[in-house]
Amino acid sequence: MALKVHGLAKAMSVSCVMLCLAEKELDFEFVNVNCSKGEQKLPPFLSKNPFGKIPVFEDGPLTLFESRAITRYIAHKYKDIGTDLFRHGNIEEAAIVGVWTEVESQHFNPPSFAIIYEMFVGPIFGHTVDQSVVNLNIEKLDKVLDVYEARLSKSKYLACDSFSLADLHHLPNIYYLMKITPCADLINSRPHVKAWWEDISARPSFVKVAQGLTLGE
Repeated sequence: MALKVHGLAKAMSVSCVMLCLAEKELDFEFVNVNCSKGEQKLPPFLSKNPFGKIPVFEDGPLTLFESRAITRYIAHKYKDIGTDLFRHGNIEEAAIVGVWTEVESQHFNPPSFAIIYEMFVGPIFGHTVDQSVVNLNIEKLDKVLDVYEARLSKSKYLACDSFSLADLHHLPNIYYLMKITPCADLINSRPHVKAWWEDISARPSFVKVAQGLTLGE
């Protein structure tokens, strides 16, 4: 049975799953979920994810939700195909991949998502931008990226000297930060962060997936 990804191509969490599949050079069927019409809250979708959120991933009889759980599964099951995203041959590096994946989840994603939501997602649904929320999260993200700059001065990628899940999950958020917010200088002002971004965003997998992230360009 074919692999399936249910979601919206512009959604950051969905694009992470598609990035992971692209790094593994795996074909999959994309099933569009019309979130503007609330399809993710209807019984057919809720039978796959009772929380009514995208993405959902299917691999034969197995159904998964939560993007980081999905990418970990793909990285482990298909470890011998494409890029080794979890450094399976080196237990120490695999542990560090786990650490920096958690850093992305707990420290980078919350402020970056908040900025993107306030400045792009919310207005789509008629919400007024709350600049105080934007400013607060820019301040938080600034501190996180100081840590990244120090880390990337000693390592080509966040976890080790090879591209991993820890790097992959940053790509959609940084893309939107650079494209739709006034926050590009948070990346460009830090030479090691900027070099890392230019490297990972040039990967063929992201070049392909980014076509679905374009904002009407």
